[in-house]
Amino acid sequence: MSEFKRVSNVLLQSNGIYFIECPGCKTLHPIHVGEQHRIRWDFNGNVNAPTFTPSLMVNQGHPSQCHSFITNGKIQFLSDCHHGLAGHTVDLLPVEEF
Repeated sequence: MSEFKRVSNVLLQSNGIYFIECPGCKTLHPIHVGEQHRIRWDFNGNVNAPTFTPSLMVNQGHPSQCHSFITNGKIQFLSDCHHGLAGHTVDLLPVEEF
């Protein structure tokens, strides 16, 4: 049995954590929304066109950094990202169940 559940074309879920496939980093990024998490994001509840606030900062070890806003199913990469999509806004990628 998979630990991840695909809840829409663009979101996986596991234990109060949603995951998106980042097109810049080419890896999953976690977004904690459950009440059990001390640090968590607000979620608009729309699994097809999600909005999470505030921004998401993912550091995968120096010098890798990804900083974005996820709004209405799009991911806006801020200029401090360390990948080629810095400064661009793109649709969230489809995710596959693991």
